[in-house]
Parts: sequence; structure tokens; C-alpha cells
Amino acid sequence: MIRIRAWLFMSYFIILTLIMGVIAMPIRALRRHKLALRYAQLWSSLTLRGLSLICRIRITVIGRENLPSGACLVASQHQSFFDGFIWMTIAEQPAYVIKQELTRIPFIGPMLILSGMVPVERAAGAKALRALMKATQEHFDEGRQIIIFPEGTRTVPGERVPLQPGVVALAKQAAVPVIPVATNSGLHWPRRGWLMTPGEIIVVVGEALPANAGRHSLIDSIYRSWDKLCIAHDIPHPVDNSVDLRH
Repeated sequence: MIRIRAWLFMSYFIILTLIMGVIAMPIRALRRHKLALRYAQLWSSLTLRGLSLICRIRITVIGRENLPSGACLVASQHQSFFDGFIWMTIAEQPAYVIKQELTRIPFIGPMLILSGMVPVERAAGAKALRALMKATQEHFDEGRQIIIFPEGTRTVPGERVPLQPGVVALAKQAAVPVIPVATNSGLHWPRRGWLMTPGEIIVVVGEALPANAGRHSLIDSIYRSWDKLCIAHDIPHPVDNSVDLRH
């Protein structure tokens, strides 16, 4: 039954994307940026509604009051494609930091650019970071919420990987709140593939961190906040299994 539901959802998602991609052609032609963002938010909302109904996955967002309506930097855990949709339905003016290759996807790619997502060519190194900081500063000035996944890749629930330096650079360049976010999305939408399992996906928005902290201090604060949020809401988190060999 899980495989059947996953197949049905994939079919729904593909059909929805194709239909909305065709309907969006006038928006792309007219270069209506704000309308493109609202349209992308509608697409994300319909995608998640289909996920809930077809795959029997409940979506719970905790701590919405911690998310500012103005400019901020959301530092979220990243475990599945779900994380790429949910912030379109939570934030008022979201702008994701995304991989450059996503902009090459038919129908989706042009709308990502038009709606103000921030593509990054990772192989470009320092040049890419400068371009990222310039683009995000423009969005901060517009009062948008920048969504970044500091882990740099989708992880297994409870896994800890080194955070990318981009989150520190963005936090230091603008005096905006840094909002830590924990999730268990990988338990029900796997890191690879589309075999969703029923249950509850939880997204927990934490309190703002100090944006003027040093590199190591900010990264440590993000780790500590993620762990605190995970423990408080029974979400898998890294556990120190080291053994004291002195005895």
C-alpha cells in the first residue's frame, strides 16, 4: 500500500507541475516577480496537500511565532525534498538558497529564478560566495526571509555533518535574526527516492540566535539549538556514544 500511495503521489505531483508550468507561461513572459512567488507558493501548498491526503502524512509546524515577518536567515536541517516545499507555505516572502542545477529543470527552473530563489554554483568557490552574499543582501533589503540548509546536503535523521561556511558569511553581512529549525522529515520522506511512509512530519522553529557571533560560536549555537529542539520534540538527534576508556 505504501508503494501504491507513493506512486499515486508522484503521478499527482508530475501532473500538477506540468499543468501549473504551462499556466505559468504568461507570468514568465511578463516577468512578474511577485506574482511568480505567489504562484510558487500555491504550487508548494498544493504539493503538500497532496502529500498529506495521498500518503497520510500529517504536517505540524511548531514555533511559528519565532519567525519574523521581515528579513531573517532561516538555518534549517535538511533531510528530504519536503524541506524544499514547506517554507513556501510558512514564510511570507521566502527565498531559498538552492543549487544552480535546479534552475535547469523544465517548467520549475525558470519559476525558481523569477520568484527570487538564489542559485549557487558550488564549484565556483569564492566567486560563488560573493555572488550569494550580493543576491541575499538585496533580498534582505526587501524584507525577505532567506532559507538556507547549512548542512549542504540531505542528511539521515540524527546524522551530524559539518556545516557549510556560507551560513556564517550571510549572518555576518546583515543584521538580521538567525532562526534555527529542526525537522524529522526524513523519517517519512526519505533522503533519496519517493517512498513516503505515513506519520507526522514535524518542523520546529526555534528562537533567534545572535547574528554577530564569530564563526565557531555561530555554528556551535546552531548545533546546540537543533539538539535542544530535537530533544524537546522527540526528534532524532546526534548522540555522543563515545566510551570513557580511563576505567
